[in-house]
Amino acid sequence: MSAASLPKGWPADRSLAVAVNVMLEGWSDDAAPGIGPMGNPLKPGVLDLQARSWAEYGPKTGAWRLLDIFAAEEVRAVWYVSGIVGERYPELLGAIAAAGHTIAAHGWSQHIIPAYQTAEEEAADLKRCVAVLGAPQGWLSPRCTPSANTTAMLADSGFRWHADIFDSDLPYIVKPHVMPIVAMPFTMEVNDMPLYVRYGSEPAAFSAIFARIVANWPRLGNRPGCLDITVHAHVFGRPYGLVELAETIAIARRHDWAHLTDHSRLAELWLPG
Repeated sequence: MSAASLPKGWPADRSLAVAVNVMLEGWSDDAAPGIGPMGNPLKPGVLDLQARSWAEYGPKTGAWRLLDIFAAEEVRAVWYVSGIVGERYPELLGAIAAAGHTIAAHGWSQHIIPAYQTAEEEAADLKRCVAVLGAPQGWLSPRCTPSANTTAMLADSGFRWHADIFDSDLPYIVKPHVMPIVAMPFTMEVNDMPLYVRYGSEPAAFSAIFARIVANWPRLGNRPGCLDITVHAHVFGRPYGLVELAETIAIARRHDWAHLTDHSRLAELWLPG
């Protein structure tokens, strides 16, 4: 898509949209994250209480630290929240909304992957996410892995965007049934989970990679595109991550061709009204 064909509302001469995301994840009582800071997994069938405790930092502490950073930087984000976190921490959801951020859905529990579910199971989990999170408008599946039914279910349930999308630099409209929905690209280059947890990079790699991409954007043809800044509340909600998040926001503001936004505002450009 050329700059001339961008939807009305995209800032003129700012070809790179930088969207800020927070993953606020939770696990049901019988589950734990499959990856954590210890590195060596436990034997199959053993509940990893260390990983559970590590993940609980997100809603208990990290989310509040992130709210402080966003308030200081005057940045708005989309928070992709596990339904089970909304059920356990309603006061936190209230604080996120009161601060002007958007709450989107991130499945019920992070070990429940839509691609593994029956249509009935997936519909039931979607329904309880909607009820607990207050009719969210956006969705990102656990592991970013939907089923063949997910997009249509979301559109039929009134969602405006679906972020399990990796085949485009810009949002686009899909119409799986009667209602349209925005396919929102979710980029992984600047994401604390793969960079810090999975690949073991130092925290500063987060801001360094972002800086390289943004600084070189005009050399890449300056075509319009989206780039995500994504942090998990239990990973970069900690002090080492907050430093890099604040630096990344500052880098985005140094370049005239970039503008800070979020998935909610991008969806409004493609699906207004």
